[in-house]
Amino acid sequence: MSAQKDCEFLVRRARELVSDDPCAAKAWLITARTLYPADFNIQYEMYTIERNAERTASAGRLLYDMFINFPDQPVVWREINVITSALRSDAQDKHAQFLRGVFETLPGRVQCEMLLKATEQCFNTLEKAEMLLLLLKRFPESVIQHGVNLGETLLEAEASENVETPVNCFRKLFVCDVLPLVIKNMDMRLPASLMHKYMLKAAEFYIGYATRGPSPDMQKQGKENGPLKSPSSSRGSQRYVIDGLLEKSSLVAEPWERLLEILSVIGARCEWQGDKGQRTYVDMMQRVKELCRYLPGLEGDTRSHCCSQIVIYAALVLFRSAFIYVSAVQPALFQGVNALSSGPWILVEDLSSVYNDVEVERGVVKHAHKKRKLADGREKTMSSDDEEGLGKGRGRHILVNKTEMPNWSETMDSFRTARECWDLLHSHDGLETEFKKICASWKTESWLWFRIFLTDMIIYQGQYRKALSSLHQMASVQQPQPGQQSASGQVSVEHHRALIQQASCHYALGEYRLACEKLLDVVGGLVPPTHQPTKTTEDVAKVSTKMRRGNDLRLFPCTSKAVLPFCLQLMLACFKLRAFTDAPRDDLSLGHVVVLLQLDWPQGEMLFLKAVDKICQQGGFQYENFFNYVTNIDMLEEFAYLRTPEGGRIQLELLPNQGMLIKNPSPALGVELNALLLQGVQTMDRHHTVTRGITKGVKEDFRLAMERQVSRCGENLLSVLHRFCINEKIIIVQSLP
Repeated sequence: MSAQKDCEFLVRRARELVSDDPCAAKAWLITARTLYPADFNIQYEMYTIERNAERTASAGRLLYDMFINFPDQPVVWREINVITSALRSDAQDKHAQFLRGVFETLPGRVQCEMLLKATEQCFNTLEKAEMLLLLLKRFPESVIQHGVNLGETLLEAEASENVETPVNCFRKLFVCDVLPLVIKNMDMRLPASLMHKYMLKAAEFYIGYATRGPSPDMQKQGKENGPLKSPSSSRGSQRYVIDGLLEKSSLVAEPWERLLEILSVIGARCEWQGDKGQRTYVDMMQRVKELCRYLPGLEGDTRSHCCSQIVIYAALVLFRSAFIYVSAVQPALFQGVNALSSGPWILVEDLSSVYNDVEVERGVVKHAHKKRKLADGREKTMSSDDEEGLGKGRGRHILVNKTEMPNWSETMDSFRTARECWDLLHSHDGLETEFKKICASWKTESWLWFRIFLTDMIIYQGQYRKALSSLHQMASVQQPQPGQQSASGQVSVEHHRALIQQASCHYALGEYRLACEKLLDVVGGLVPPTHQPTKTTEDVAKVSTKMRRGNDLRLFPCTSKAVLPFCLQLMLACFKLRAFTDAPRDDLSLGHVVVLLQLDWPQGEMLFLKAVDKICQQGGFQYENFFNYVTNIDMLEEFAYLRTPEGGRIQLELLPNQGMLIKNPSPALGVELNALLLQGVQTMDRHHTVTRGITKGVKEDFRLAMERQVSRCGENLLSVLHRFCINEKIIIVQSLP
């Protein structure tokens, strides 16, 4: 009892002298340690003084003595934990550097033993794994003993916690830190099946990380916490996000390149044919094609070995290429993707020929319009600088405006490469079986971005019925709920994209009524521009007069500026054949065509003349919505002329209810228009006239209606056509079979 009191006295006396006379305090403790070498408190007090003074060498020696002589003291492990935390962190402050220096003074054998015992002290799975990882990095020879076990422990922890995504803290630690140490250690003999398993685990993580979607929480937290998801324990006793694990290294730079590095090492260790260890995705694709040629002549294990190599190579090239394509056409799906062009983009049937695929011989047309010929230089073939035709497999082109999509070349190359990989993976039963196993394991059916690629690929292949099934599922998933639409309107845009592609597929199948139903749903959710977009000379020059093949496709941006015109063009394409059929007479469809032909005028001028010629052949035309939606001055002039003796006195029934629809214009406007019409001059538009005897033998109500219509020629055409789609939705749908 007296010895204990003597020890306490000596320690207390040393503490009293530390601040005023550290040398005397140290002398007291040396004396105490000499007298009582087995007393822990004396040695710990000596360590505390050296640690606080940041004397690295002496603090390290004292820590070593305590670790050897007092390994069961909790205070010792508290100090060791502080030091190992500094070793795991990236902190560069003075105290952290001092703690690392203390550890470096320890003999290597002691460092290894200390880390192993510190690992045993951990009860948190991630903390224990990170501690053991520290051991593996400092002592590579320990990888043989602990590497595979550590990897399996992390994968088992991931499975036991039922995490929803491969992008989690367990998988990240395994793939990014443990796996490279294991596969690069050539002293380890790993079975090919295990390396194949690890390769797929790494690929699933890196693909999941590269294609992760934007998270509102991540936008708030910024880069510090990163995208990795950690499970939340229901027990509440285990903290799965340890200090520094996610903050310091959650961002994985160049995931596709890091995946390629893992693949190169494993390929070399598995002795895959032709693998040089330095390969790009382009090289891999070339190698896949070569191996596929050799595959039919192989048998047994060699054949199985070759199949595994082909499937892994082709699958990785497929997913990377599909990602590049989808990140260009729908960049908002991904976190951290910098869109070089506006998105999303929609792959649809090309409508370049909607205006010019009906050839009309000018000499046959009876009612030649004096303005029918376009101005010189307006009709030019679109140059390759304006538009490019790609994707020529199966004789189909994908047309895209290069000025609107600056990265068009990479996007189309990736789409083509992904299609080639998909075809190769389904070209042989053995390849298809292995690939389906991977897809089932990774649950690729839940990857929206990959489904978008597959749908576009199916559309490209012309499998429209199959594409409709996929699009229906996507449209239902992306259907905006009341009050849930984002401020940016992204949900609505994605929903519209699926509807537009459905309409395009229905059109390609000849299901025009269903196509128009989808288009009208889209138009109903659009707001027409407040100002009429003006056409530049360059825009007019882009009109192509050559015939496009009916199986061409087009990528166009899903923007309000582009969507409404496309919907109107596709509606026109749906009505065109029905309107110009020989029998039976269908004035309603023909009237819809006339209304829709106002868009992009004068591109549709020749088709309009075809409509006029058909009206003349019929001897009459009935369309009661004419004065609601036809404001094109050229069209008004042509119809006015048809009522004159020179025009053939064609019977035109264009007024639904004169009392409600026709209102007398103001006296001043009426006098002015009357004078202009009588003089045969229309000064409201110096390029057009509504003349040729409009007042000769024309009924008064028709003349007044035409006068009123002339005053509307300056209205926003897109607003007029948008109103047409909204107000006449039922009639439009019922007009089609």
